Amino acid sequence: MKKNKVIFWVATVIIVLWEGVMPLGTMLFAPEYVTVGTKPLGYPDYFAYALIICKVLGVFAIAYPKTPAKLKEWAYAGLTFNLIFAFISHAYVDKNIGFMLTPLVILGILVLSYRYNNKIPDA
Repeated sequence: MKKNKVIFWVATVIIVLWEGVMPLGTMLFAPEYVTVGTKPLGYPDYFAYALIICKVLGVFAIAYPKTPAKLKEWAYAGLTFNLIFAFISHAYVDKNIGFMLTPLVILGILVLSYRYNNKIPDA
C-alpha cells in the first residue's frame, strides 16, 4: 500500500511540475517566452495561454486528493491528449527527435500516475 502511494505521488509531482508549475511560472514571470513552444509549430499566440490554463486546471484536479473521480478521469484524458498532440505536432512540423520524445516520456509518467492513482484508495 505504501509503495503504491509513493509511486503515485512521485509520478504526480513530476507531472505537476512539468505540466503545471513550469508553464504557469513562464506565464507569470517570463511572459515573453509563453509562445516559444507553440509559435514555431504554427499555433496562434492565444493557444499557448489557453493550453497553460487547461494544464494548470488538469494538474490541480489530478493532485488534489478530494477531486471527484470523474473529474480526475477527464483531467488525465485532457493531459493525455495534450501530450499525444504535442508529439504529433513535433513529428509533423520540426521532426526534432528530442522534441518528439519529451511528450512521450511525460506521457509515460502520466500513465504511471494514473495506474497508481487507481491502486490507492484515497488519492
